[in-house]
Amino acid sequence: MPPPRRKSKTRGPPARKSSSSTYLSSLLKTLNYTFLHKLIFSPSYSWVAAIGLLVIEFFINIFVIQNVKYTEIDWVAYMQEVEGVVNGTRDYRQLRGDTGPLVYPAGFVWLFMGLYWVTSQGANIRLAQYIFAGLYLATLGLVFRILVRTEKVPPYILVLMSLTSYRIHSIFVLRLFNDPVAVLFMYLAINLWMDDRISLGSFFFSLAVSIKMNILLYAPAVLLFYITNRGKLGAVVQLAICAGVQLVLGLPFLASHPKEYIIGAFNLGRVFLYEWTVNFRFLPEDIFVSRIFHVLLLAGQMTALACCAGYWWKYFSVYKKLHNIEVPNCEQLLVLPLFMCNFIGVMFARSLHYQFYVWYYHTLHYLAWATPFPVKFRLLTLGIIEMAWNTFPSTTVSSLCLHVSHVFLLAGLVRHVSTSCEMTMFTSVDRSESKKN
Repeated sequence: MPPPRRKSKTRGPPARKSSSSTYLSSLLKTLNYTFLHKLIFSPSYSWVAAIGLLVIEFFINIFVIQNVKYTEIDWVAYMQEVEGVVNGTRDYRQLRGDTGPLVYPAGFVWLFMGLYWVTSQGANIRLAQYIFAGLYLATLGLVFRILVRTEKVPPYILVLMSLTSYRIHSIFVLRLFNDPVAVLFMYLAINLWMDDRISLGSFFFSLAVSIKMNILLYAPAVLLFYITNRGKLGAVVQLAICAGVQLVLGLPFLASHPKEYIIGAFNLGRVFLYEWTVNFRFLPEDIFVSRIFHVLLLAGQMTALACCAGYWWKYFSVYKKLHNIEVPNCEQLLVLPLFMCNFIGVMFARSLHYQFYVWYYHTLHYLAWATPFPVKFRLLTLGIIEMAWNTFPSTTVSSLCLHVSHVFLLAGLVRHVSTSCEMTMFTSVDRSESKKN
């Protein structure tokens, strides 16, 4: 006789439990995917990437300083130049280093004099490197704040900006140039302007100019910003602040040798060495140093600025209105003209040396994302620019690639701002200004 069969247990409730568990698991996966997608692609989540990258960069800079050999280029010359001031020399003609005469304004002198004393008269290179690592992190933090406030670029671009450029890390912690210090103060000024602290921003803008004059490439857009947001009288006040900073910093030199200081510190006609050029390797050296060529470049820059000035005026005017009513992300209208103005100056520069990359590196990603080009083309353009700056020594191909990338980027930017200015909020500014007139 066969054994009795066991009654099968009822599986109703467990089945429902399994079904609900599957649904919950599926929901969690969807939520995780959605959240991960936002962390990578949503500009509103850029702050998460910014915090993480600052922590990562802290350790990267320590690793680079400890494991990559420092390369002496200008640091010793900087120390020699400020040592002359420490010894009482106020005549700029007498202040020299191994690389030539002192050619930077007084802000450079006082800042690097501080570094001179902190680093045991420039001998403690390792300490100087760690100080510049701090400057690098501060610069990155200020740039990230601009990008987070504007919500223009996705978080993964912050990763590319931070981690993919060996050249930028090298300029800060392996070369100790003064260029990144000037750029740091410029980004601080932009952050202050975003916070409506205009006068304090003007102070740091002028301080940046006093460290290296490349910051003057921002000046045309800064002037338009002053006029549109503070009026003509307010603009005069801001310019007075800028002039006052230069006067106070340069006073010890102006009081004793004014002509020598102005000629030495603000020499706009200086000719750069052909052997270091990144952007004009395809030209013969006689053309590169030609005065006519320099005039043509200046004319090209002035033309480009004139073409964009009207658009920037509208951007700044609309920014003032939207900022007053606290419209989110309206800082885009402030940042884009400033970055564009600097970019045009770099594009038409008589020569670009390798350390000059920091003049506009942290703005390139924002500018690329302001163009109407597809994402792949934006990334390709940024990649070609990075390749050109990392080709040493520069070649005909690398220089031409850099110029072609600049032209495409500028064309996309002009198209974007011209199209934007046809929007209702921009045309309303035109109507309101015509009524005033």
